[in-house]
Amino acid sequence: MTVRSERAPRLRRFELAPVRGIWRHELALYKRYWKSQSFASMVEPTFFLLAFGYGFGSMVAAIGDYRYLDFVATGVVGTAALFTSVFPGMFNGYIRRVFQHTYDAMLAAPVDVHELVTAEALWIAAKSSVYSCTPLVVALFFGLDPSFGMLLVPVITFFTALGFGLFGLWTSSVVPSINSFDYVITGVVTPLFLIAGTFFPVGTLPDWARFAAQANPLFHCVELVRHAVFGIRPLTDLGHLGALILFAALMWLIAVRGMRKRLID
Repeated sequence: MTVRSERAPRLRRFELAPVRGIWRHELALYKRYWKSQSFASMVEPTFFLLAFGYGFGSMVAAIGDYRYLDFVATGVVGTAALFTSVFPGMFNGYIRRVFQHTYDAMLAAPVDVHELVTAEALWIAAKSSVYSCTPLVVALFFGLDPSFGMLLVPVITFFTALGFGLFGLWTSSVVPSINSFDYVITGVVTPLFLIAGTFFPVGTLPDWARFAAQANPLFHCVELVRHAVFGIRPLTDLGHLGALILFAALMWLIAVRGMRKRLID
């Protein structure tokens, strides 16, 4: 008797109709809470900018060729992209899967897990790319010189938020309880935030920390934002952008696998 081994089902081809449907669902929800979310997402990075820019800025006038306030403003853009993507990915992903069973309802329609994950991550990234530009807008009122490169910042933060949103969704599929996010925030998100070159140059860190920063997607985001504002460096920036795209692609693969294991398998 021949025993046939069971294989994991192959993914259906990707369709845009489910993504549009999920976006309509997200938009309907967003109309209810946009005021509170916009307030938190835009005011918090502004406080970071003002506190560090003027707090440390009173003691540190400049870093290299940059005013310290301008240095912090461009760095906080990356921080805003991180916070406005990874937290929605983690908490919304967990709550909708475990408590509200929203994802179960979506999968009852002609929607696959990879389409659900993609739509959720794209929605998170789209919102984050707008919110994370707030520090630059504020900095313009405090003397930051405008440049055409600033138009690239929403694109940079979109790819950054896409990767971290997917990371949050994957994390929501592997933690045993919502309280376990404390481990992720303290052990992963906080170190990424601190060694990204947001408030001080990465070059001042020890060798091991500089090496770790090169593997930090947030560092690549901060570098791209600074170069977009102060002067593009084509070859270097292609490397930074490639790192963000690679990070997002890797996170997509493991987020889809994690969600499929929780929702289907």
